[in-house]
Amino acid sequence: MTIINNDFKNIVLERRSVKEFDANLKISREELTEIINETVTAPSSLNFQPWRFVVVDTEEGKNKLRPLVSFNQRQNDTSSAMIVILGDKNPQEYAEEIYTKAVEKGYMPKEVKEQILPNFVGLYDSLTESQMNDIVKIDSSLAAMQLMLVARAHGYETNAIGGFDHKNIVEALGFDKERYVPVMIVAIGKPAKEGRETYRLPAEKITTFI
Repeated sequence: MTIINNDFKNIVLERRSVKEFDANLKISREELTEIINETVTAPSSLNFQPWRFVVVDTEEGKNKLRPLVSFNQRQNDTSSAMIVILGDKNPQEYAEEIYTKAVEKGYMPKEVKEQILPNFVGLYDSLTESQMNDIVKIDSSLAAMQLMLVARAHGYETNAIGGFDHKNIVEALGFDKERYVPVMIVAIGKPAKEGRETYRLPAEKITTFI
């Protein structure tokens, strides 16, 4: 595990959005895979894990992505990688594998799996496209936030990007636009310029106790 920073308070409270990275710094695919493996411990509805990651870390890939991120080209051109997070609207395809592995590892009794899994899959099969969109976007956003925090633990900074061509990006990356919904892009790398501090509304202003 390539952990550089294990200070939880620093990781969370000192995170900044970085817009320009050290273009000479490349994160190895081995470490990017490690970061994603740590990211996917994030929670998801029914543990169906609908997040899919497209790691754009080559010149060819960056060239393909550039026209799709009109207002975020600095991040595209200087980051070590642009991680495009897609939501899979058919995550139940992996449900059997997920729950079988849980049984094999002793996380769940086999009889529990056999009792609940058909109901869970049936529920997802019955959802409208709008309902499924909401679920996979929420779950994938949880993973995106975790990715940004894991990246800081590895000594990197990130920028969460929502400004991109949502209509065309899925097909442009070679995926089925009917199945996958674009959620977010996370740029990752070493900062060339530190992200600036921003003001946050206090809890007292945005919280209601009932």
